[in-house]
Amino acid sequence: MLKVVLVVGFVAACQAAQFEIVNREGGPVWVGIQSNDGKPPLERGGFVLEKGQSRTVNSPDDWAGRFWARTWCDPNSKHCLTGDCGNKIECGGNGGAPPATLAEIKLKGHGGLDYYDISLVDGFNIPASIEPVGGAGDGGQYSCKRSACARHLNDACPGPLKLNTPNGVIGCKSACLAFNTDQYCCRGAHNRPETCRASDWPTNYPAYFKNACPDAYSYAYDDHKSTFTCKANKYRVTFGI
Repeated sequence: MLKVVLVVGFVAACQAAQFEIVNREGGPVWVGIQSNDGKPPLERGGFVLEKGQSRTVNSPDDWAGRFWARTWCDPNSKHCLTGDCGNKIECGGNGGAPPATLAEIKLKGHGGLDYYDISLVDGFNIPASIEPVGGAGDGGQYSCKRSACARHLNDACPGPLKLNTPNGVIGCKSACLAFNTDQYCCRGAHNRPETCRASDWPTNYPAYFKNACPDAYSYAYDDHKSTFTCKANKYRVTFGI
């Protein structure tokens, strides 16, 4: 019986993946984690990282989901001014309120590859990156490379998109969040790549995000140049620069 247990444990360990979450911001961030595809939430959906801290999270090797940083959080109310998921540290299955920079990943996707990206579709709050630690790829530009938006975008954010607070500008909204129109939200008659092109919008707001962070998704039907692939057992998600 002991031998069987040891073998099962060894197989389970081999099938696990890891995410190292790092905080390089100037203060604490509350990490949010949401699972996709019916996968269980990791670490019950969130935890606090103080400045300079990191934490390693284990996951199934076929997990899919997103990570984001909640900022300007109140330990008493447990609410945050960006990325809020309710009055809780552990988000459970809840997502984050935009604007929030997202690090997204799907392990063992099409062709057995891991697919990952940084998304600004829900706007921006702080810099973020995701990268494989080791891993095997084909050597291409988007294979096993670091995907990042490693710039502070809030101060230069277009005026209508700024999230203004008594603490200053702490986020840069998406055009969808700011204006809530079918065109800016790529819905209704604009729910296809052919009918939702940012270049056709009254103002091409995604261009601000794309010019600053060319490797990140800037709106719902952004080009294919923002998806990275790899095969790795560990990924590092970093908030801050």
